Amino acid sequence: MTDTITSGLVSLDAALGDDKAAVIRALAARVVAQGRATDVEALYADAWAREQKDETGLPGGIAIPHAKSAAVTEPSLAFARLSPGVDFGAPDGPADLVFLIAAPEGAAEAHLAVLSKLARSLMQDDFTGALRAAASDDEVVRIVREAIGESDAAPAADTAPAAAPTAAEPTADAVRIVAVTACATGIAHTFMAADALTAAGKKNGVDLVVEPQGSSGYQALPADVIANADAVIFATDVDVREPQRFAGKPVVRSGVKRGIEQPDQLIAEAIAATKDPNAARVAASTSAASTATSTASLSWGARIQRILLTGVSYMIPFVAGGGLLIALGFLLGGYDVTDDAATIITQNALWDLPTGGEDLFLGNLGLYLGSVFFMIGATSMGFLVSALSGYIAFAIADRPGIAPGFVAGAVAVLMNAGFIGGIIGGLLAGVVAWWLGNLNAPRWLRGLMPVVIIPLLASIVASGLMILFFGRPIATLMTGLNTWLTDLAGTSGIILVGVILGLMMCFDLGGPVNKVAYAFATAGLAAGSPENPTPYLIMAAVMAAGMVPPLAMALASTVIARGSFTPVERENGKAAWLLGAAFISEGAIPFAAADPLRVIPASMLGGAVTGALSMAFAVESLAPHGGIFVFFAINPVWGFLLALLAGTVVTAFTVVGLKRFVGRKELEAAEAPMMAPAVA
Repeated sequence: MTDTITSGLVSLDAALGDDKAAVIRALAARVVAQGRATDVEALYADAWAREQKDETGLPGGIAIPHAKSAAVTEPSLAFARLSPGVDFGAPDGPADLVFLIAAPEGAAEAHLAVLSKLARSLMQDDFTGALRAAASDDEVVRIVREAIGESDAAPAADTAPAAAPTAAEPTADAVRIVAVTACATGIAHTFMAADALTAAGKKNGVDLVVEPQGSSGYQALPADVIANADAVIFATDVDVREPQRFAGKPVVRSGVKRGIEQPDQLIAEAIAATKDPNAARVAASTSAASTATSTASLSWGARIQRILLTGVSYMIPFVAGGGLLIALGFLLGGYDVTDDAATIITQNALWDLPTGGEDLFLGNLGLYLGSVFFMIGATSMGFLVSALSGYIAFAIADRPGIAPGFVAGAVAVLMNAGFIGGIIGGLLAGVVAWWLGNLNAPRWLRGLMPVVIIPLLASIVASGLMILFFGRPIATLMTGLNTWLTDLAGTSGIILVGVILGLMMCFDLGGPVNKVAYAFATAGLAAGSPENPTPYLIMAAVMAAGMVPPLAMALASTVIARGSFTPVERENGKAAWLLGAAFISEGAIPFAAADPLRVIPASMLGGAVTGALSMAFAVESLAPHGGIFVFFAINPVWGFLLALLAGTVVTAFTVVGLKRFVGRKELEAAEAPMMAPAVA
């Protein structure tokens, strides 16, 4: 294992910048300059993404920005002793000791353990005091290597927790508390919180045992220790692993950083919970407990966003699979495969197709297989709203919420309320199912609650409200938008219609506004003819504009500015190439969910450009779906591709420019952290 820190990674009494972004970038540059990472901007972007989720400043003038990054080739510690200090968000002021912890995405457990030892050492006053007194880069390296076990003079394998002043040993009748600490990266905050809680428990005479759940693995607490505990502390930013082990215990939940900064208060709250019969308890359901833990430290706005993104994440496979199958259906069966696909596959079989010659057989085979692909894809796409609604409810109420959520989503489709109806139905179903699940039901009824009572009552309430109150107003809104577009096409310039449709297609990436524009285009196709090409012009503009967001995100994240996107976004960008080519606007949803105030305006700008150019080039599409896979139904193809290319380039460069030159804090003040687990 190579040395984690070298003198080339140390900056003593330096002024690396006026703010933490500049300091992180400078330390990232140090790591790259030493050949331990490949891309300054990529490492900076990953560390900055973690910083935006939760500031890494800690009491005592310490900051530990950190990240796992694909740009890192060797686990590294870059250290700066700043003069003057820089604000990293600690409650007691600026930080003068800053460690950038840079780990490869697939770091080995041994490396992660080394990095976690540093975090534990930072809880010790003698360690930080030695760093402040160090006279040279080499002395800093020696001090750190001893602390993390890379020196012959190193301490024991696990650095001891911070010493507790006037410690009081637990007595026989002491309160017994177990705790779990976990941060998204599992390198730094996880172990610092564990040590802070351990020291505070010893100081307060509490029998407290901590289970740090780090990236290098974790050692589960013994079952008898958990069984004998009076209360549980979850100081976590991510889901607790195997939370059902703690079911029924009074619980105090917080973010991991509070475990570092306020361990005494957490212990006091846990002691109070042991005496409160109405205290919150760990849910018996694994998923419910896990969800509650992971969302406990979020604001209400952030919780709602996380719930919605859960629904979207489960919906995306239906979109991807269904959309590509539909595109293959068009490619094999022609653009009119939609007319008789159901009849063809129900009244014919592959082995009894007409064989009046090779050409006839091949033509029938292509039509048959195209119909098969189209119907499978259309069936998959038919689940979109129900899946969105069902898994929104699941995010709120766990498995008992799935059935009422799916039913509410299906009712939203029945009422023509679309995606907005599905979102509202899912929220209603989830809240009702959650409320019913928290009722103190009699013991004889508890077994029926999750499988009968909750799905029944939640379905009645959520779907009933959709039918009686919400469905028709939402459907009326969507119908009104459709009518307005029809009137506009008849009274205004067709290029203006292209601009408006382009904006609508990119506004919510497969949501209700997008669907209104798409429904407007497809509904008019039946009236199209050589004498009345307007419906074909509208269809081409809608399809081209809808392809812009995923293609632009793919171009930006995989070609133009990889460093401005997280590793997860770069992986999504690879898939977005194919999704965009197949006219699946939802391929850009992961990017918009993480950064809506940049991605959506940039997408709308590119969509407007594409819509206008498509109309200007008089591009016609006889196919309602398929993207480039239905090129044979688009005329002129060169005009379609040129309009698409122009909008894609405009959006890609716009979103990159916004990410690089517009302050993230100003744009994301209203945003919650990304679900997905990008870098932490």
